[in-house]
Amino acid sequence: MAGNFWQSSHSQQWILDRQDLIRERQYDLQVLSEDEYQKIFIFFANVIQVLGEQLKLRQQVIATATVYFKRFYARNSLKNIDPLLLAPTCILLASKVEEFGVISNSRLITICQSVIKSKFSYAYTQEFPYRTNHVLECEFYLLENLDCCLIVYQPYRPLLQLVQDLGQEEQLLTLSWRIVNDSLRTDVCLLYPPYQIAIACLQIACVILQKDSTKTWFAELNVDLDKVQEIVRAICNLYELWKDWKEKDEIQMLLSKIPKPKPAPQR
Repeated sequence: MAGNFWQSSHSQQWILDRQDLIRERQYDLQVLSEDEYQKIFIFFANVIQVLGEQLKLRQQVIATATVYFKRFYARNSLKNIDPLLLAPTCILLASKVEEFGVISNSRLITICQSVIKSKFSYAYTQEFPYRTNHVLECEFYLLENLDCCLIVYQPYRPLLQLVQDLGQEEQLLTLSWRIVNDSLRTDVCLLYPPYQIAIACLQIACVILQKDSTKTWFAELNVDLDKVQEIVRAICNLYELWKDWKEKDEIQMLLSKIPKPKPAPQR
């Protein structure tokens, strides 16, 4: 996937305007506060992460699935599709697009059932309610809403190049990589090109590791530093939100506030 980002559908159709994003969310934000909305998306990013790890997927596949999830709700209300159904659907589609190999439908459903029961029982008191036919039907709806723009450029590749250019060691790459993973729990993947996200995550890592010698290197980069600082702020705001959030105590209440789709799943 080393093609030209600037000619891609990611660049031309899926770097969104913040005002458009806010406008599309108005229906959900009548029911949820901004913080509650973000907490719900942090929770489902965690669900996608755990499902992906249980399915032994590469981080690139998990990241692409998370971006699909966020793109869908950037154009749709939470009531259009239950996020608990969309999460495994995004994983199924991402594994095909990233050429990871086909995940069997039955294995996907089995893993969903066991993960919800063992890892997220604090959020869901009932079993995972969906079956293969629901996921396959949801996949068509997801494809339609993504406008078949399925190639997602992630910050991981530019991050590797930047760290190499800096001549820095493994510790900096490991921390920056983790911050890129965390950035998937914010809106930055919808608003900024991946190379700017990579620079922002690297900058946060350098501050944490007190690498003052990198300041000149950052200053000489040919990049819009205002945009980079916006990304840094978004990720720091995430950490502030995370710090005080008691997920296990709050999530059932938050999930109950989500506007519900009309038809119930068939058993």
